[in-house]
Amino acid sequence: MSVRPWRDIARRPSRQIMVGNVPVGGDAPVTVQTMTNTPTSDARATIDQIRRCEEAGADIIRVSCPDVESTTAFRQIARAARVPLVADIHFHYKRALEAADAGAACLRINPGNIGSSERVAEVVRAAKANGCAIRIGVNAGSLEKDLLEKYGEPCPEALVESALDHIKLLQDHDFYEYKVAVKASDVFLAVAAYQQLAEAVDCPLHLGITEAGGLIGGTVKSAIGIGSLLWFGIGDTIRVSLSAEPEEEVRVGFEILKAMGIRNRGVRIVSCPSCARQGFDVIRTVEKLEERLQHIRTPMSLSVLGCVVNGPGEARETDIGLTGGGAGKHMVYLSGVTDHHVSDEGMIDHIVRLVEAKAAEIEAANQAQAA
Repeated sequence: MSVRPWRDIARRPSRQIMVGNVPVGGDAPVTVQTMTNTPTSDARATIDQIRRCEEAGADIIRVSCPDVESTTAFRQIARAARVPLVADIHFHYKRALEAADAGAACLRINPGNIGSSERVAEVVRAAKANGCAIRIGVNAGSLEKDLLEKYGEPCPEALVESALDHIKLLQDHDFYEYKVAVKASDVFLAVAAYQQLAEAVDCPLHLGITEAGGLIGGTVKSAIGIGSLLWFGIGDTIRVSLSAEPEEEVRVGFEILKAMGIRNRGVRIVSCPSCARQGFDVIRTVEKLEERLQHIRTPMSLSVLGCVVNGPGEARETDIGLTGGGAGKHMVYLSGVTDHHVSDEGMIDHIVRLVEAKAAEIEAANQAQAA
């Protein structure tokens, strides 16, 4: 299906950097990141959590390295990970040196927070020697004291000035493999800061609404903030910050990208909120299908609507459609065309089989085209 002109997004041009084997910026796909919350010193627990995030589709995963025990375990963790890892460093520059040597693909560090120019130079040397990128992470909750005194409060100008100060420290040491974030928990503050920063720099931008909240509230805030910026063409990589399991952050991140038509992974389900006209329990059906179809990575669409008011119209626009009918018999659409009926009994199993078969068909066609 072609992109309509009214939904076309002109992406902001940016330099491309590499985070391990994952390109970020330029014409590369917008990547989805998350962060582990296990004690990094517990390598086994951290690897297990990384594996769940990988299965959910994470492109890049951040791991906090607050102490020597963590950077020691990081070597084992990095060897086990299937995606690039970002070592999260705050004030201890030696942790950055250790993490770079231990296999980090990127260092999340603010150069201005680690002390002297000599320390910044050491981190840059370690990053260059190990092929590490650097992510500058400015946060409204931890702005430098002089900027708070200058501006009186966190504001877009303060966040951008902080970012530019940190960037200059890297550039002074001839380092340009960096991306930048200017996060805030206030959606409007974050969006305004990113808009200003996007005009001031050409590096990739990492988007996020920090400390967004729980699964529902945080998802809403993140969708508004990240979605707005993506609509403006701003953003090369995203992290949805939720008080929830990291794999949920990944799923929400992909849902935002799917809703924007920017990147698809897995099944996009179009479903109605249900009403008294429904021919089957739409809510329970969608819940079960979402759970049963998590293993599908092939981009495709499925419509699940309870009655014939909007069902046929939506089904014409999706790969597979299900519309509720009378007497427990429901219509199944394939590629937008009515195909057969299905009864209540075994309906979910039937739809899962159809989706799996369609995914296999799409993958085979893609492989044939690539050959």
